[in-house]
Amino acid sequence: MKIIIKNLQKKLPVSPTRIKKAALNLLSRSGKYSCRIKKPGEITICLVSDTRIRELNLLYLGDGRATDVIAFDTSADKQELVADIAISTDAAMRNARAFKTTPASEVYRYVIHGLLHILGYDDNNKRNQAIMRKKEEYFLNMLAHS
Repeated sequence: MKIIIKNLQKKLPVSPTRIKKAALNLLSRSGKYSCRIKKPGEITICLVSDTRIRELNLLYLGDGRATDVIAFDTSADKQELVADIAISTDAAMRNARAFKTTPASEVYRYVIHGLLHILGYDDNNKRNQAIMRKKEEYFLNMLAHS
């Protein structure tokens, strides 16, 4: 699986290597939290401002609000995974203050959250939100200890 990082913002220094590691760790994991991807593909992760994510949200989802992460599976067929994830670093900085974390850990959380959406997970109700949150915590913990 090819992971491309595009840093299109200047407010938050990021580590493309750590972002790729977070993504690949989730995509290759088997066992209790199996997410193993068995097909080739390419995922582009773009780090953007609130302004840009608001534009993307309006253009593709009809919602003019800024959000933390948007994920799109753009695969043409089932044999290959092609996806884009947009992450707002402005949201990461805001949420880091609100949740007493770091902006970097928020970015990693959004990477994981976006990937889970691409893999078919949804957070449309409390039960599904709890499942996604548990998986996010698991993969964040793995990243922190690697």
